[in-house]
Amino acid sequence: MSEADAHTTVLLEEAVDALAVKPAGTYVDATFGRGGHSRLILRRLGEQGRLIALDRDPAAVAAGRRIADARLKVIHAAFSGLRDALEAEGVERVDGVLLDLGVSSPQLDEAARGFSFRLDAPLDMRMDTSRGQTAAEWLAQADQREIAEVIKNYGEERFAHAIAKAVVAVRAGAAIATTRQFAEIVASAVRTREQGRHPATRSFQAVRIHINQELAELSLVLPQAVAALGPGGRLAVISFHSLEDRIVKRFLRDEAQPPRLPARLPLRAADLPPPRLKLIGKPVVPAAAEIAANPRARSAVLRAAERV
Repeated sequence: MSEADAHTTVLLEEAVDALAVKPAGTYVDATFGRGGHSRLILRRLGEQGRLIALDRDPAAVAAGRRIADARLKVIHAAFSGLRDALEAEGVERVDGVLLDLGVSSPQLDEAARGFSFRLDAPLDMRMDTSRGQTAAEWLAQADQREIAEVIKNYGEERFAHAIAKAVVAVRAGAAIATTRQFAEIVASAVRTREQGRHPATRSFQAVRIHINQELAELSLVLPQAVAALGPGGRLAVISFHSLEDRIVKRFLRDEAQPPRLPARLPLRAADLPPPRLKLIGKPVVPAAAEIAANPRARSAVLRAAERV
C-alpha cells in the first residue's frame, strides 16, 4: 500500500471544488500531508498551471518530492512561512490557497511519532521532527500551572488541574517518556469518563497543539493567505476541532465586512473601503458515507472565501 493510500483525504472533492481551479492558475497546498488534495489539484491544472506545496513534516516533504510532476514544487516549511516561501519562488499572487489543518493519518498511525496513545512509543508529538521541543521534554520542565493551562485551554479538559498535579507528582520520581505513561497518568486523574472516548484524548490534543503552536500558526497564515490571493482567488480551510474553526470563522467573517471606522467619522456606507473577502456558500461537513468510511472525518468543517 502506498503512502497516499494509507491516508484518506478528508473532503477531497469538496475542498478542491471550493478552489475553483483554473487550468493555468497558481495554487498553494499549504498542508501537503500525503498529497491527496495536491494530486487532485494537479489533475485539474493544465500544462501551464503551478502548485506550490508546503509541509513542516520531513516525511510528508519526502513523499511529495517523489511525485514526478514539473508543475509541483514541495517546500519544507510550516504554513506560517507562506509569505517567505512565495517570495523565494518569485510568486506575487496566487489563485488559491488550501489549508487542511490538524494531523494526518500517517502521523497518528506511526507509533514513533508519539501522537497517539493507542500504541506505546516515545512521547514526541512534533510535526517537524527536525527541530523543536518534544512533548516529553516539555512535560519534564513545564511548571504545574503551565501544564494545567495548556490542557484546559487547548483540550477544553475540565480535569486539567488534577492532570497537571498528577504529572508533576509522577515526574518527581521518574521521567514521563512514553505515550502509555502519559495516557495512564491522565486516566488516573480524570474522574468522569466521556462515553466512547479515551480519557487521555483531550490532553493529547492539547499537548500536541501546544508543542506545534498550531493555533498561533493558523492565526499567522490566514492574513498571509489573503494577502497572497489575486482578485477572484479562493481560500479554503478544513478544520477539525472547535478551537481551529472558531479562529477561521471569525477571521473570514471579519474579512468579509467593511473595515471598522470610528462611529462619528463623516463617511457614507458607499464610501467605505470594500471588504477583502466574500464568503463562498455555507460551511461544508462530510457526508454520512464519508464518515462511515473514515471516522476521522467526523469533526471536519470546510469554509471557503473569495478575494474581492
